[in-house]
Amino acid sequence: MTRLELDAWIEGYLSYLRDVRRMSPRTVVDVRCTLKKVSGFMAQARPGTPLWKLTLDDYLHWLNEARAAGRSERALAKELSHLRGLLDYAWRSGRADRNALDGFSLQDSLRRQAEPRSLTLDEAQRLVHACPRESAVQRRSRLVVLLLYGCGLRTSELRQLDVQDVNVERQEIFIQHGKGDRQRTIPVPASVWTELLAYLHERGGTRGPLFRTRFRGTRIRVVEIGEIVKAAAAQAAIPDKTTPRTLRHTFGTHLMDAGVDLAVIASLMGHRTPNETGVYLHVLPGKTQAAVESLVGEKEEDR
Repeated sequence: MTRLELDAWIEGYLSYLRDVRRMSPRTVVDVRCTLKKVSGFMAQARPGTPLWKLTLDDYLHWLNEARAAGRSERALAKELSHLRGLLDYAWRSGRADRNALDGFSLQDSLRRQAEPRSLTLDEAQRLVHACPRESAVQRRSRLVVLLLYGCGLRTSELRQLDVQDVNVERQEIFIQHGKGDRQRTIPVPASVWTELLAYLHERGGTRGPLFRTRFRGTRIRVVEIGEIVKAAAAQAAIPDKTTPRTLRHTFGTHLMDAGVDLAVIASLMGHRTPNETGVYLHVLPGKTQAAVESLVGEKEEDR
């Protein structure tokens, strides 16, 4: 069997660990062994692709195979740390446009096996149809449900929305207060957009909270958003506990089921870590709009 030689750039990284980071010779040997082992696996699974160009799914494939071969979680955690160091060095050196393992842990990979609670497509449609729109209060509550499901918003993001965050020209919503203070722009599905515009016209004004409490006119509370979703679920006869978080998970799950690229979904949902990240969104022009159009659409006969 031909002995696997490491990439010359990886050898340079090992020299960096030894000469600049002053790591112990034993640690450098451990890192070398990990990189050789994973490089050998990837040479079969993804021939010709350097470690710093691989995706999270590639590394998940390696993890699954390593687990099946009896590797312990402790050993895998150490090897992930070695790989993460290399990928971070590649990113900081400009050789890669992201670190595919940044923020990822073995716990993340195990959690992927237990899908979060989400609604079926039939349940989601029943939920939307169960939201009346006869009164102003009903139309506000209905739009809350539509935005949670149709745009995958977090409860805190929905609560913090202001009127000026709605871009009428571009049919988008700007999220100023995402998790970790990260901002993003979300295209709004056409059917939701129609109701959002009608709500804006009825609400009036050009500034201030998009959703206000019924009596005091202050920014809507988190608990009230939860009550709106709970009431809609009860009206739709959905037996299991349904929360705003359920609708966010439903958004992501239904897009995944529809075959939408993981990077697009991650960007729409405002994720940062590799199993969430959407760094490749810029190479998919127009796909986010097409993705969300597949959700929350009502048939003409239902209008």
